[in-house]
Amino acid sequence: MGGPVIELKVLDARLHGWGMPRYQTAMAAAIDLHACLDAPIEIAPGSPPALISSGIAVHIGDPGMAALVLPRSGMGHKQGLVLGNLVGLIDADYTGPIMVSAWNRNGPGTPPIRLSPGDRFAQMVFVPILRPEFTVVEEFTAPSERGAGGFGSTGHR
Repeated sequence: MGGPVIELKVLDARLHGWGMPRYQTAMAAAIDLHACLDAPIEIAPGSPPALISSGIAVHIGDPGMAALVLPRSGMGHKQGLVLGNLVGLIDADYTGPIMVSAWNRNGPGTPPIRLSPGDRFAQMVFVPILRPEFTVVEEFTAPSERGAGGFGSTGHR
């Protein structure tokens, strides 16, 4: 199953032993990212997010694509590990290290989240990007059913 070719630079040689970024199943949407740490860390609830290297850099090189960095669902649901910026956006022209802002969303009194070198702790998915051209108008050319109704205006829950 072919797809676009993305250049991937290994910045941390330990990935060769831990496992190169890859899709874990034939239908997986994202690749797992490893925590490239020198020693285990603990992220306490309420503490500032930890900035963790994934040990890779990518060059997408196509303005019709981007990558999103997301928490792994098991880590987020079971342990409370989420991203400090909720979703990381990797632009097509960014070629620097992929760094992940990891945050413990749990409340006070809960134990810290422990990450060890090599743990799979986040994931990255590649998505298509639309880049529309804008036309400045005084009024929209056609009405919509919703109009300017904001949050909750459709009455659906």
